[in-house]
Amino acid sequence: MNIQSVSALLSNTIFMGMVAGIPIYGYLRGVKVYETFTEGAKDGFQLVIRIIPYLVAMLVAIGMFRASGGFEILSRLFAPLLNKIGMPSDILPLALMRPFSGGAAKGMLADIIHQNGGNAYISHLAGTIMGSTETTFYVVAVYFGAISIRRTRHAIAAGLLADLTALGASLWICHVLIK
Repeated sequence: MNIQSVSALLSNTIFMGMVAGIPIYGYLRGVKVYETFTEGAKDGFQLVIRIIPYLVAMLVAIGMFRASGGFEILSRLFAPLLNKIGMPSDILPLALMRPFSGGAAKGMLADIIHQNGGNAYISHLAGTIMGSTETTFYVVAVYFGAISIRRTRHAIAAGLLADLTALGASLWICHVLIK
């Protein structure tokens, strides 16, 4: 057996152990597993209902900004600065979209890969950015809104600082390892 087969067997065994083990453990501890599960599902459904208005508002705002050409204007405006730091200006829309929407950012990533090929520097950079950044505004708008947190304090600033740090690290790593 090679290492990939062993890894696949081990991960599948762990996963199935958790899927079967958690309900069995609960049953052995006297928990009414099915009833507890259905109560949790009801609570989850109520949470989804509370999240939907925030999600719709966020997606409409993103769609309006993208349809208005805002990302293209920002790309052209910041192209000289981005070239100085070694960041292709075609990456800027992805870097700006990622804190708002993971789905829209994945679409932009797919466009970049489709246009440039999977082995191009820009494709590797885009993939690294996607893997190292977070949907900061989405998380704050949807999850903070769902639990009625109105004052986010430093959450947005900390999230954006982490995204900016991840963007810089992605540029450096891709420049060192790929370019």
